[in-house]
Amino acid sequence: MKISAKSMTAAAMVAAIYAVLTIMLGDLSYGSIQVRLSEALMLLCFFRKEYCYALTLGCFIANLFSPMPPDIIFGTLATALSAVSMYLVGKSGTSNTKLLIASLFPVGFNAVIIGFELNILMKLPLFLSMLQVAAGELISCTVIGSLIFFLILKNKAFAKLITLK
Repeated sequence: MKISAKSMTAAAMVAAIYAVLTIMLGDLSYGSIQVRLSEALMLLCFFRKEYCYALTLGCFIANLFSPMPPDIIFGTLATALSAVSMYLVGKSGTSNTKLLIASLFPVGFNAVIIGFELNILMKLPLFLSMLQVAAGELISCTVIGSLIFFLILKNKAFAKLITLK
């Protein structure tokens, strides 16, 4: 697989933005109640698989700063599973409905994986942990992320930047 310099640069920038945004908003990004605003970037995976790698790497880097070291593995796993699932939905054709559906993968994967992590490591109630993580993902990825991408995609120049076409 040949990756252009343009694609590699875009992927590196996305990974860096995800990591920096997550780390900078530390208290919002880690713990039992988390709203990672950087998760809005996950919707990029819907358009190109390079973003799957970029966001998984960005999440891994951000999770190096997590107060829960297992987050490095499990949080990154949730991101990778979400990213690939979102890409597969987008690969079958793009529409606002499919984009909205794709935005729900991080909600589900993170709710289950991080919910269990919080339950096991912090002894928090499982269902409540899953619900809190799902709510944070719903806010950051589905509501904020989808709104941003619906607006961006109305502008052909921005849409072209995202899809790298």
